[in-house]
Amino acid sequence: MKKIIKLAALAVTIIGLTGCGANNDIETKNEDTASGYDTQSKETDVADTDTAQTKIPIKVATGGMPKPFSYVDENDEIKGYDIDVVRAIFERLPQYEVSFEVTEFTSIFAGLDSDFYQIGANNFALNKERQEKYIYTDPIFQNKYVIAVSEDNEDIHSFSDLSGKTTEVTAGTNYATALENYNKSNPDQPVDITYSETDLVQVIRHVEEGRYDFQLIDKAMLENYIDEFGLKIKVIELTAEDEERIATPYSYLILGKGSMGEQLEKDINETITQLKEDGTIAKISGDYFHEDYSPK
Repeated sequence: MKKIIKLAALAVTIIGLTGCGANNDIETKNEDTASGYDTQSKETDVADTDTAQTKIPIKVATGGMPKPFSYVDENDEIKGYDIDVVRAIFERLPQYEVSFEVTEFTSIFAGLDSDFYQIGANNFALNKERQEKYIYTDPIFQNKYVIAVSEDNEDIHSFSDLSGKTTEVTAGTNYATALENYNKSNPDQPVDITYSETDLVQVIRHVEEGRYDFQLIDKAMLENYIDEFGLKIKVIELTAEDEERIATPYSYLILGKGSMGEQLEKDINETITQLKEDGTIAKISGDYFHEDYSPK
């Protein structure tokens, strides 16, 4: 009889414990529902977070010259007008993750061709041959082209005076192309061109020292060098016709025609418009040139 009573008591206890567990489960579920949180919504939130954190990698190539459009400072950090503009653009495009790489100037194009790089940032002017192969963004800089000669040079006053004179250029630049085209049209007295990868400041110093007769260069950049380094250089203005021999007086970012090309063009151009309208590009220009060279 005692065994029967004990078994009955045990059964009541088990039933009671089981009933408490069921009630706790119901209460927990009700609390979750009341707070607006459930298992499915949690999974959705995690998925959304993962999607937000998945960014499209974009690699930007630059030659690391000419300063101040692109250069590597004493801390091995890439800086410059073009670099700051690119950073400002992608601060407003959080779907992309941007990295920069310094490479040889000609390697920028090879990398764009293979889609290893998606963007080239190197004070690029408009070039008809390049325009057939690459996508040009809206302009990010407006400038004039000039001829740099030593202060005592009295032989050069215009583009036509460059025949038979010496200069030093980087292959593939618009200046090099303009002079090469000029030589084709003037085979009897061509410009004597030396190709090099020398830093542009040193190139200007070579003109100052008389090692070369002249250098074609952006006016803003030349004036910046004259102020910063105290160069004894004379600035020869070009006519609009002679400027057209080189390129339109703007510089751009160039994009490869890979899978991201068209979408990048759309996103970047929309952002360039915003940066011009709110004065961001003008501020960057002021930081590097003490003057507003933002495209109008």
